[in-house]
Amino acid sequence: MAASTKYRGALMLDLSGLALTLMERRLLARPAVGGVILFARNYRSKAQLKKLIAEIRECNNSILIAVDQEGGRVQRFRDDFLTLPALFRIGELARTDLEKGCMMARSSAWVMASELRAVGVDFSFAPVLDLFSVNSNVIGDRGFSDDPELVIILASEYINGMHEAGMAATGKHFPGHGTVTGDSHLELPVDRRTFDQIKKKDLKVFAQTVNLVDAIMPAHVLYPEVDALSAGFSTYWLQQVLRKDLNFRGVIFSDDLTMLATESSGGIERRAQLALDAGCEMILVCNDTKSAMRVADFLEAVNLGESERLGQMVGRTFFELDNLYESERWQIESKVIYEFCSQEEFKNE
Repeated sequence: MAASTKYRGALMLDLSGLALTLMERRLLARPAVGGVILFARNYRSKAQLKKLIAEIRECNNSILIAVDQEGGRVQRFRDDFLTLPALFRIGELARTDLEKGCMMARSSAWVMASELRAVGVDFSFAPVLDLFSVNSNVIGDRGFSDDPELVIILASEYINGMHEAGMAATGKHFPGHGTVTGDSHLELPVDRRTFDQIKKKDLKVFAQTVNLVDAIMPAHVLYPEVDALSAGFSTYWLQQVLRKDLNFRGVIFSDDLTMLATESSGGIERRAQLALDAGCEMILVCNDTKSAMRVADFLEAVNLGESERLGQMVGRTFFELDNLYESERWQIESKVIYEFCSQEEFKNE
């Protein structure tokens, strides 16, 4: 490794509950920590969430605060937040009425992003750009469609909606997780297609939206016909394909380095080094405080290049909750989303 500059702020970690513990306060203040990802366990009410976020920023005023608020089964904040549709439901609408599907994608993104910005969250890790497949339990209805062309259209509208609310967009999971059956939380999925086969379908979506998204999250998936390392640890996928071939200039986040898919790559410090060497600028270590502390120790002990891109993930527009809910756009957009999610097909899920 180069020994010229200190790498700071590369670690994104999680929290145990509704308020900070003393240990978490100390951890958040460490120079290696640059982000927090929130989960359902961190939310009880909007007032509580705003207080927690204020506590986080007291410890580290430049920290990025993120969440997975995709809609459908992946929506961490639910009570008193607008229920959001799964992306696949938007894709189904678009198949019958493309104009309405595009409007729904943009509206869903705008209300999601606006409501999160109003409580102080910088960004949601969204949208999912993976293709839908009935064989994928982990992606499934998190993807818009199995049709790359339709995904490109709807994802573009969704990203524009996030941007209109002042939120950066993160496309995941590069170069495509939706067509493998394995769940990277539980195992290392293997996709045995050739590069040309991936390029014609999954990768096509990323290639056509790469100039719209602000960040990319790679998949913990192994593509053995392309590279010997899974995408999140692969310089070929991240440096050659994403950076050089697709000319991506945004942030690269790792997926969670505690997933079982990563364990065969070595200890947590080794995984952190692999992800950073491959090109990730912020690495996620979740649901394992001891591992997060070990990664913080590791990052503060080694010299790596410091990223200047992370600043573009800071939330821009900020809404006061009352002003947001009273605004004409919220009244219109939220009603459309509420009525869509209240249809019989959602009641039966």
